[in-house]
Amino acid sequence: MATVTPPVPGRRHRTPLARQEARWAYLFLAPWIIGFLIFYVGPMLASLWLSFTEYDVINPPAYTGLDNYRELMSDPAVARSLGNTVYYTALHVPLVMLVSLGLALLLKRVGRLQGFFRTVFYLPVMTPAVAVGILFLLLLNTQDGLINRALGLLGIAGPSWTTDPHWVMPGIILMSLWSLGSTVIIYLAALQNVPRDLYEAAAIDGAGPWARFRSVTLPMISGALFFTLIVNTIASLQMFTEVYTMYFGNRETQNTFNSDAASFYVIHLFQEAFQFLHMGFASAMAWLLFVIILVITLVQVKLSNRFVYYEGEDK
Repeated sequence: MATVTPPVPGRRHRTPLARQEARWAYLFLAPWIIGFLIFYVGPMLASLWLSFTEYDVINPPAYTGLDNYRELMSDPAVARSLGNTVYYTALHVPLVMLVSLGLALLLKRVGRLQGFFRTVFYLPVMTPAVAVGILFLLLLNTQDGLINRALGLLGIAGPSWTTDPHWVMPGIILMSLWSLGSTVIIYLAALQNVPRDLYEAAAIDGAGPWARFRSVTLPMISGALFFTLIVNTIASLQMFTEVYTMYFGNRETQNTFNSDAASFYVIHLFQEAFQFLHMGFASAMAWLLFVIILVITLVQVKLSNRFVYYEGEDK
C-alpha cells in the first residue's frame, strides 16, 4: 500500500509560475540590492574597520585598537559639538512639531484654498540646503538683514544673530523652521483622516474644543506625530549643510564669530575627516553618532507602545 508523505509544516508548495515570478522579482531588485551593498554596506564596514586605525588617506591605515574611541571620550571639541547638536535637537524638534501642527489645523479650515497653501508651505522644502544657508545669512545680517530691519520698525534692537555666541543657536533654530512644510503636509493628511463621527460623539457628550482636541485629535494623529518625531530627530542630529554654508564655508563669517557656538557634531566630523585628514578618528565619530541615533530611536519606539494609537489594533 502506497504511503503519502505528509506536507512539512510551514512549507508551502510553490507552483512553477510562483517560482518564475520570484526569479523576475529578484532580477528587478538586483540593481537596488547591488547598489545597497556597494554604496551603503561596503562603506559602513570600511568605516568600521577604519575607526580602529590611524589613517590619513596618504599612508596605509595603521591599526590602533580602541585608541580613537578613547580619544573621543576625552576630546573637549567632540563633547562641545555633541552638546550643541543635542541642544539644537531638543529645541528644534518640539518647535517644528508644534508650529507644524498649528499650521495644519489652520490649513484644515481654509476650504478651497487648501491646495494653494499646501503648495506654498511645501515649496521651501524644495530649496537646496546651500541656498537656504546663504539666504538666512543675509536675513540674519546684523546691519541690514531683513529680520533686524523688521524688529527695528517695532522699536526693538535686533541682536547679532551671526556673531554673538548667545544668538547663533537661536538664529539656526529660526532658520530650521524654513523647511517644516513636509511635516505640515503629513499632519494635514492625518487630520483629514480623523473620522468626523468621533468629533460628533464627543460634542454630544459635552466635550469642548480643547477636550475634543486632546481626547480625539491627538490620539488619532499620534501615528503621524510619532513618525515625524523620529524623522526630525534623526535629521536634527545630522544637521550639517545649512550651518556649514553659513558659518564655515564663508570667509567673512569665519573671521567675525566664535566657531564653537555653531560647531555641530557632523561639522566637526567633516573637519576631522577632510580638513585634518584624521579619517580613523572621523570614522569612530560616525559610529558613535550611529549608536546614539540607534539608541534614541529604539527608546522612542519603545515609548510609542504607550502613546501611539494604531487603528484596528486591539488594546
